[in-house]
Amino acid sequence: MNARRDYRNNRAALFDGIEEGGIRASASYSSHEIDEHDNERAVDGLQDRVILLKRLSGDINEEVDSHNRMLDRMGNDMDSSRGVLSGTMDRFKMVFETKSSRRVFTLVASFVVIFLVIYYLTR
Repeated sequence: MNARRDYRNNRAALFDGIEEGGIRASASYSSHEIDEHDNERAVDGLQDRVILLKRLSGDINEEVDSHNRMLDRMGNDMDSSRGVLSGTMDRFKMVFETKSSRRVFTLVASFVVIFLVIYYLTR
């Protein structure tokens, strides 16, 4: 919530005093009578806004770089996990291929029987 308020404050500071037609001029001056002092003040205001934009763009760049590094690490971790999982699956396939189907059936049936016995004893 605080970041949203800072964003609004930065936005208000950035666009304060700017209308669709440009910088607001005082009502007492016509477009030809703006003196050098008002021009300097307007230039200083624009320079401050440019500095603010530069700082904001630098912050955005740092944030994007940190997110890219995080995504790269996540991708590398996913690749290593995929390798470990495929190795485990290959070992399971090898175990089930070397055992006869009768032994596997006996093993599974014994686990089911033990589970049922424990279930009825605790009930």
